[in-house]
Amino acid sequence: MRIDLSRETVLPGLIDAHTHMFNYPKRGMSRETSTLIAVHNLQADLYAGFTAARDMSSHDNGYADVDIRDAINQGRIDGPRFQVSGRGIRWGGTTPAAKPGNPLAALPVHSIEEAPAAVREHVERGVDWIKLYPGGAYAFLATGEAKYAMTYPLPVLQALTDEARRLGRKTACHVLGGEGQKNAIVAGCDTIEHAFDLNQEQADMMVAKRLSYDPTFVRYTEPYMDDDHDWQRRRRRNVSSRDAGARVRMVRQTRRDVADARHPVRNHRKRDSDRVARADRVDREGQVCGSGRGFRRSVGGHH
Repeated sequence: MRIDLSRETVLPGLIDAHTHMFNYPKRGMSRETSTLIAVHNLQADLYAGFTAARDMSSHDNGYADVDIRDAINQGRIDGPRFQVSGRGIRWGGTTPAAKPGNPLAALPVHSIEEAPAAVREHVERGVDWIKLYPGGAYAFLATGEAKYAMTYPLPVLQALTDEARRLGRKTACHVLGGEGQKNAIVAGCDTIEHAFDLNQEQADMMVAKRLSYDPTFVRYTEPYMDDDHDWQRRRRRNVSSRDAGARVRMVRQTRRDVADARHPVRNHRKRDSDRVARADRVDREGQVCGSGRGFRRSVGGHH
């Protein structure tokens, strides 16, 4: 069968290189509801023209993203070609918690010795990528200058990336700026995510190391991303940064309005859970990056 498209414009399938198909579960939300929301979101991507997606942690939903990827690959549900990263691995400080944490949340490490085991758990559970968090929250000082938090010490981060490489997995590193961002580049994270504060020296180092950059062009305004967790002070910092000459609209990162309004698109955690399935939103970021299977990028749009 031959289809004549000589008078048509044909757009190839797009690639969303940084998604979070799962929302953070609300209090009382069942695992089944969380999974249904994720399926809704990934199918919204597909209907919007995204035929491949790379999911950058399951937002406190364990390795459920692996199950969804497998269901797509087995033809049990429709969805884009899907690469996943599971729980993600975060810095838990040098002192382990007295009580066990949430087994579905990001996996904490407290030392160099714990780093390889955390990577191995993810590989054993079948992830495609290892999601790391070398940088944490940030805030603006009264001068408008940005202040960035660092998480893992560099030796711990290096142990994580080395073990991932040894096991044939690539790493994606969430950074916003500061020392954590520099450490991610030095340690050789395969994709540098967000990187608001990237400078020319760091960009040159990334080129030399053949690392990929997955940019976010507008700052986060989620309260949990600020290191003092104080909403009112956060608002004042936003005003200070604008007065200091930051001519950037302080909105959620550029991840919205990519899909046509005709399609159902992704719900945000602010909406009530009973409205999730019919909300119109796509979680999107501006990003250009490589993947372990050679696909490149998407158009624009957490970490």
